[in-house]
Amino acid sequence: MNVLQPSDHVVVVGAGVAGWRFVEALRREGYGGRITLAGDEAYPPYDRPPLSKQVLAGKWDPQKTLLATPELLEKMDVTLRLGVRATDLDVASTTVRFADGTSIAGTHVVIATGARARQLAFSAVEKLHTLRSRADVERLNHDLISLAPGSVVGVIGGGFIGAEVATALHQRGFVPIVLEAAERPLVNVLGPEVSSWLVELPASMGIELRNDQQISDVVERDGALAIVFADGDEMAVGAVVVGAGAVVNDEWLATSGLEVENGVVVDEHLLASDRVAAIGDVARFSWKSVTGTEPVRIEHWQVATDHAHELARYWTRGEQPADLVVPYFWSDQYAKKIQLLGHPRPSDDVVRVSGSDEEGKWLALYSRGGIVTGIVTLSQPRGLMLSKCLLEMPTALDDALQVAPWAV
Repeated sequence: MNVLQPSDHVVVVGAGVAGWRFVEALRREGYGGRITLAGDEAYPPYDRPPLSKQVLAGKWDPQKTLLATPELLEKMDVTLRLGVRATDLDVASTTVRFADGTSIAGTHVVIATGARARQLAFSAVEKLHTLRSRADVERLNHDLISLAPGSVVGVIGGGFIGAEVATALHQRGFVPIVLEAAERPLVNVLGPEVSSWLVELPASMGIELRNDQQISDVVERDGALAIVFADGDEMAVGAVVVGAGAVVNDEWLATSGLEVENGVVVDEHLLASDRVAAIGDVARFSWKSVTGTEPVRIEHWQVATDHAHELARYWTRGEQPADLVVPYFWSDQYAKKIQLLGHPRPSDDVVRVSGSDEEGKWLALYSRGGIVTGIVTLSQPRGLMLSKCLLEMPTALDDALQVAPWAV
């Protein structure tokens, strides 16, 4: 490949963490050409994880999440194009078209459009809240101001976002009731055994969790909201927050000619074509792990950051990608911290090697075919980091149990 030259113009579509970290990485690697950063939100790049934690809990002002401060924007010498949605990409001319009829032509394009919160088609859809963007949390906070302390808030979905939202609401004096469709929250993410170890966490904080909930509608009557269940029962609530997963933002590329299948398919260098790349949540990439290579799309903050650095190094100096990448994810919920290293399957075997439910902290290893595929912890950050070595090269579960790095 030909490395970027000062005469090039890199257009980054998506002003989230992946897009912004890529801009920073390009400049750090010495690229001195033009960069345009385009995003559909009106705000400069900001950090999303604190929205459902510190911001919703009232501990942070949304402005504190800002990544691209005026000083950094000037230092990075980047042109911002905010508040307008990309609608099309001409790959041959590397031209991005926008909803307002304008377009930007560059020499290289980076797709970093991420994902959006999944909407549920209930009757009172205009009154429902999701929590993915700064606008989402500001709208939710605005509505919560009108609720009296002790008001019931329905949280549809008990996954990571639902649990974090419920935690923040509880801290603010509201009464969140978490409604989970599955037999347990996170059973389809962390597997049946690990999810069973976490199922009592809401109650330990005084938060009600209802599993196996079949919701048929959310309705508004005389200004009041009610959640309607499949059996006809109803629950009156002051507000409803939906945490039903995410939808990848790849529809705008339907006519681009790129391979799009649950994200933009990229090669080992994160390239979708010679001069078009995709990074972060929107990228479907070949992930090299201890068990081999497989196509994945991982919605993790750390993966987005890693992609940004990796692509910048490749485009500026032709550096090859790392042999193995160890994804990292965390969630603060119910006064506990869940952390996960690797990308294990829910069907992988799992063994808890440290701690217990009674202690309120533990560490467990996932494995497949006798090889360690992941590490999950509850409030054991030191043990997690000490154990990362188990995923940096193929490690037999028996060897891991013998070495026990988490106990050092």
